[in-house]
Amino acid sequence: MKAFVPGPDGGVVLAEVAEPVQRPGEALVKVAAYSVNRGEHLQLAGRLGRPGGDWRPGKDVAGLVVQAAPDGSGPPIGRRVVGHPPAGGWAEYVTVPTDALAELPEEVGWAQAAALPLAGLTALRLLRTVGHPAGLRLLLTGASGGVGHYLTELAAAAGASVTAVTRTEERGAELVAAGAAAVVRDVADAEGPFDVVLESTGGRALPAALARLAPHGRLIWFGQASGEPVTLDFFDFFAGPVGASVSHFSYAADDRPYGPDLRTLARLTAEGRLRPRIGRLADWHDTATVLTDLGARRIRGKAVLTVG
Repeated sequence: MKAFVPGPDGGVVLAEVAEPVQRPGEALVKVAAYSVNRGEHLQLAGRLGRPGGDWRPGKDVAGLVVQAAPDGSGPPIGRRVVGHPPAGGWAEYVTVPTDALAELPEEVGWAQAAALPLAGLTALRLLRTVGHPAGLRLLLTGASGGVGHYLTELAAAAGASVTAVTRTEERGAELVAAGAAAVVRDVADAEGPFDVVLESTGGRALPAALARLAPHGRLIWFGQASGEPVTLDFFDFFAGPVGASVSHFSYAADDRPYGPDLRTLARLTAEGRLRPRIGRLADWHDTATVLTDLGARRIRGKAVLTVG
């Protein structure tokens, strides 16, 4: 079969590889669409520690089950699914643990489904970490990407007042349509104080966001899209957000399997309560170009590639 494998200079090349071999709790999925994420771009570039061995990129897939799991778990042959495999999804076929699969309602298309896993899981689990968002004032930085869009929709629907930070007017209008109470172009323009800050930019944005926290508020740090290091001054906490806390978040740190959350995301999408924003839809032969554009921040929203 054909699959994208790591290439020179942090890119990928299409190559002939062996078909994946199923383990007992894995289904074999014929890939119809997959999405490309910044984390995979950083891995390929060696900035997150490039995996060795036969590692191939690809964590967000949608497709058709062509071989059910040997142990009888998971969906049967012929079911449309969305999945979040550990790797290898930029390919014609991929094996996916059955607890990281969810069947798709008919209303959800391949491209929509492929845009759900990593960004949707991050948003859903971040909101779960916040706890009870109803009535909270929430500041969201780096809101232009897929995670930001899902977070805005989910948090606003749960009753939070969301202020989203994005530099583009067009993206700001989309976030307002998704439920944002306010949109600003810079953290410095956000009118606090905020009960919770969800920070994914790093650099100067994090201390600026911290300064807008209410006393005893929470800053949850889940990314560093700027690539710039963060410097915090202990005494800044006494300038307003006295008693505030800063914590790190990773969606993968949650011990629960991905399947139930993927089912929730698929259901919300089918009901029109979650609307995946696809910033680039292309044939999978264009993966290398899309990867370059994603790294250069020329794509807003999710980048989805269709196979076949």
